[in-house]
Amino acid sequence: MAEYDITQRLIPHLDRHLAIVILNHLADIDVFPAGQIAKAQYDLGKATNMVDYVQGLHEQLPDAEPTDFQRLRDEATAKYTDLQEKAQPVMNVIADPEAVAKLRSGVDREKNLEMLRSEYNINIDQINALYHFGQYQYTLGAYAQAANFLYHFLLFSPSFELNISAHWGKLASNILSGEWESALTDVKDLRDAIDNPHGTSMAKPLAQLQARTWLLHWSLFVFFNQAQGCQGLLEMFLAPAYLNTIQTSCPHLLRYLVAAAVISRRAPKVGRARDHIKDLTRIIQLEEYQYSDPVTGFLKDLFTDFDFDKAQERLTVAESVVREDFFLSGFADDFVENARWLVSEAFCRIHQKIDIDQLSRTLNMSTEEGERWIVNLIRDSRMGVEAKIDLKSNMLHISRQNTTPTATLIETTRGLAFRSQAVQYAMQNASGERERGERGERGERGGRGRGRGGRPNGTARALPDAVPEPSEVAA
Repeated sequence: MAEYDITQRLIPHLDRHLAIVILNHLADIDVFPAGQIAKAQYDLGKATNMVDYVQGLHEQLPDAEPTDFQRLRDEATAKYTDLQEKAQPVMNVIADPEAVAKLRSGVDREKNLEMLRSEYNINIDQINALYHFGQYQYTLGAYAQAANFLYHFLLFSPSFELNISAHWGKLASNILSGEWESALTDVKDLRDAIDNPHGTSMAKPLAQLQARTWLLHWSLFVFFNQAQGCQGLLEMFLAPAYLNTIQTSCPHLLRYLVAAAVISRRAPKVGRARDHIKDLTRIIQLEEYQYSDPVTGFLKDLFTDFDFDKAQERLTVAESVVREDFFLSGFADDFVENARWLVSEAFCRIHQKIDIDQLSRTLNMSTEEGERWIVNLIRDSRMGVEAKIDLKSNMLHISRQNTTPTATLIETTRGLAFRSQAVQYAMQNASGERERGERGERGERGGRGRGRGGRPNGTARALPDAVPEPSEVAA
């Protein structure tokens, strides 16, 4: 399975603390030699201040250079003390429940900052010291404390650049401390900051691409630890800007996109959630030249080539890949069950008679298991077919209801009335905005409150002659 491991593709887009977690998983499953994993863990860890952890890794490497770990401890302790002293005035404020209540009630950072200046004599340098102390706590592996300090820093700081950095640090801290609800909030906040940069350095296309790439990778930790995480992952990853990012800079994330779609195939649909299998099949075809693995290949075999034998073989390998993947290992059983469900549905859609023994072999099941599976499939699926089992010949007979022209017409025009109303509403809004603009223009020019042709304000025709009436659009 080493050939299908994508850790080397993931690590460049992760913080080193997050990458260490993935390497710990690789050490547990014995995909790579233990010495290589220990060396990689050491190389990542030595740039942190987790001295005891790094020393333990150093002892596992016989060829490692001698290192004075006591000196590193002393330096880390001295820097910790220095940063703590600089941030202590702000820490005293956030330790006061009454002060924290006042600060949290305010939604304006400027008001919070002014309150700190006037009531507690706190300046901007001391506030920034809280950021640096929280950042240092993170390098020590004190993730819960780091998240707490960065949260309070975000209540005060007016600096957009430092706030973005604090959001990233808070997200990583919440991930590593297992605070998944807070981490999901951080993902949403970062997504909003990236998508709406408001003229900052984040507005540059390359910076946005890089930030979205990071967020896609970091969010994997969050979505795969949420109850409805797969639906959330699909919503975010399939958004046009983020799907474009995947296709441009990180096509290996298609593995998780496909896995999430398969895992959530039979989950209760929430809100506007829908079946994304068809969309993903097209995307996989487009990006096959960049990235392909047994998980994405399974979907292509099944819905593009309709090669059930190859899909069955691919699913066997895909199951092993999923069971050893850091993010997907906990969903392996759900993935296999829903993948078999997809195979069964596709099989039933293109056949009128199905040999139960053959379908059972395709699904890697015994004949009895296959019979139960087929019964549950027909009962629970939404394929719109009727099926009967002939026990003598051990055959499944599929019958489909022919769609009438009237039903096709109804389905095609189902949303026409709603779209017509939406067009009418949009045109009315445009009419109102244009009319208000004309009023403002006349007011600036000293008009007397009448439109052209003697119409009073509020009755002047705002639509240009080239735009049809809403009734014509609806017709």
